[in-house]
Amino acid sequence: MIMKHISVLLNESIEALNIVPEGIYVDATLGGGGHSLEILKKLNNGHLYAFDQDKFAHEKASERLKNYHNKTLIHSNFSSMEAKLNQLNITQVDGILFDLGLSSFQIDDASRGFSYLKDNELDMRMNKEEPLTAKDIINTYDRQALTDIFRNYGDEKNAWVMAGRIIEKRPINTTLELVSITDSINKNQKGHSAKRVFQALRIEVNRELEVLKSALEQSIRILKPGGRLVIITFQSLEDRIVKQFFKQNSELNLPKHVDVRFVQQPPLKIIQKKAIKPSLEELNENKRSHSAQLRIAEKQ
Repeated sequence: MIMKHISVLLNESIEALNIVPEGIYVDATLGGGGHSLEILKKLNNGHLYAFDQDKFAHEKASERLKNYHNKTLIHSNFSSMEAKLNQLNITQVDGILFDLGLSSFQIDDASRGFSYLKDNELDMRMNKEEPLTAKDIINTYDRQALTDIFRNYGDEKNAWVMAGRIIEKRPINTTLELVSITDSINKNQKGHSAKRVFQALRIEVNRELEVLKSALEQSIRILKPGGRLVIITFQSLEDRIVKQFFKQNSELNLPKHVDVRFVQQPPLKIIQKKAIKPSLEELNENKRSHSAQLRIAEKQ
């Protein structure tokens, strides 16, 4: 089992944070600790607060960062970011980083049930303490609910047919049992037959889009003026949410002839309009980086 995690867009994201040595920073997605390590290298009297709901990733990162004492690692989903920081008397920070990609620890550990290439129980929980698994969804949701998930979260063209076949074949307990169904329906389509269905299930299990929206709203409240919000996305649904959030919070939509001098400015300023993508060198070194996009905004 491979247990190496390579941080995507590492240099670009650290540069985007515009780190000051005495600042307070949040790594909302600790993962393997790669981004956190680079942040800590740039801090003197500053402090890093890092979140991860995955206990295994949390333990691995703790070991990697053991030589740095100006850090607080928090075993929690980033949807609790504001509340957890407030409990520690932290109300304002200088920068927040989100790396929304699935950790290599999760992909490469077949027992987690994230991969459609390895046979194991359908799980897909990022936090093993949560009750809902992909197996629960596959075996209990009705046809319409499954169709909606596959269509909305995976852009699965055969969502209705897929949902019907799944219900016919229940109970379905393992990843490859599900793959045998997607193979029978999507065998002639480009790419792996199960990719969109597995993505949709993972998003549903972990409420990924819901918690992202909540965390983005929290980020505006806890960032200091001049603080940076840096986000790496890996799929179009997440990137659309981030892009729209940046747009809505950086533009003034005013009627004509309104004097802008007397209007409160939007909370964010977009630093770079076009998303930053991995270099050719990074793409060659890490194939999992191919869909990554980095967006940067600054609190005004």
